[in-house]
Amino acid sequence: MLSGEWYLPLDAELSKKRYLIKKLIHEINLLSPDEHKKQKQLFQQLFQTTQKRFWIEAPFFCDYGENIVFGEDFFANYHLTILDGAKVTFGDHVKIGPNVSIFTIVHPINAEERARNLERALPITIGNNVWIGGNAVINQGVSIGDNTVIGSGSVVTKNLPANVFAAGNPCRIIREIKEEAAPEE
Repeated sequence: MLSGEWYLPLDAELSKKRYLIKKLIHEINLLSPDEHKKQKQLFQQLFQTTQKRFWIEAPFFCDYGENIVFGEDFFANYHLTILDGAKVTFGDHVKIGPNVSIFTIVHPINAEERARNLERALPITIGNNVWIGGNAVINQGVSIGDNTVIGSGSVVTKNLPANVFAAGNPCRIIREIKEEAAPEE
């Protein structure tokens, strides 16, 4: 699965892993909003890495958890879904809006092959200081460069360079991001 080759997701070992993760995620998603410590402990069980500054608003969903790696200062709003059959890597200072979906999984285009229940997973890399707007979809095999902003509702199907604002379906570069002064408080 992690090699990018076609595999059977209904394999007994993979099915058991996903079932155990679903139970853990169910527990996370049912926690009271004031149970921060318990939530952090459960997320640490789920993921290989959770940094000091790490927050995901429930509900959250993923397939395995162990294939997701977070940089420092990660925030995701409600309803983040990550299908992590392959590695999903987030840089530092990543912000994700509500209802974002990140899919490493791809199924065959050919109907006969798809009927065999095959799938494969391609890794996704999201750079430092990336902001992904609400309702965006990030598809398999995509890399997003540092400091890039993805507009709400975008469907990212191809790599995006650093320092751009990109939006649309399919997502395309709208403009470069230049140094801008921070808003005054």
